[in-house]
Amino acid sequence: MKTYLDCIPCFMQQALRAGRIATSDENKLKQILDKTGEMVKTISMHDTPAETGMMVYQIVKEVTGVYDPYKDIKQQHILETKSIYPKLEKLVANSDDRLLIAIKIAIAGNIIDLGVNKAFDIVTDVKNILKQDFAILDYLAFKKQLEKSKDILYIGDNVGESVFDKILIKELKKPVKYAVRSIPIINDVTREDAIASGLDEVAELIDSGCESPGIILDQSTPGFLKLFDKSDLIISKGQGNFEGLSECNRQVFFLLKAKCPIISNHLGIEEGSIILKEHNV
Repeated sequence: MKTYLDCIPCFMQQALRAGRIATSDENKLKQILDKTGEMVKTISMHDTPAETGMMVYQIVKEVTGVYDPYKDIKQQHILETKSIYPKLEKLVANSDDRLLIAIKIAIAGNIIDLGVNKAFDIVTDVKNILKQDFAILDYLAFKKQLEKSKDILYIGDNVGESVFDKILIKELKKPVKYAVRSIPIINDVTREDAIASGLDEVAELIDSGCESPGIILDQSTPGFLKLFDKSDLIISKGQGNFEGLSECNRQVFFLLKAKCPIISNHLGIEEGSIILKEHNV
């Protein structure tokens, strides 16, 4: 997915938001905005927003010296989602279509996104999403591919949401490799976060090599690229991964909530919609 003009003010907002979490020093915050503004002048509109997002958060780290500004917030989100995990498991167990409800729960976790300037309440938003209809639902294609798959690559997105991913992974009932970010970037899930979420109990954790808030294939490790090429089923969570993989040359199933007008317009759906979308070549 290319960068749109409306992405540019969002980059500035993300820089200021992350900067304020990392420091209260107004001079440093101004420096972050100055550097981000200079960087934005040079970006290609053909690059994905995730690639530019990576540069934004690198600036925040360089100016403030804070390597993981969202660390405390991520830990709180893990605690909050773990507290409702048993109720969600019961919801799946009592449903007529366990897999579909598990997919919906995994997408519900996608509301936990600190890169988007949206307020959210985990419990309330999850309840609302579970009542929501899909704007795009390629469920039959997903089930068909799952049925014949021997192994699955599941590309993680945000911390907290990762706890919900565990519910879906258990329902897939196939060997799963769960890809995480190489370093802390916004509130995206790293290996440390995935272990805290309990994902190591249901999947093999792998490092994508990406330092961006979304998978960028030409920045990924050879090991990840090999898995991406050979895995029978790929599940991609969230907007950042959609930005990086929406034009890739193989089948991918995208699970996400459209939380910004850029994504919703790109997909031709209303903002706030939930989707399970098959991408194929």
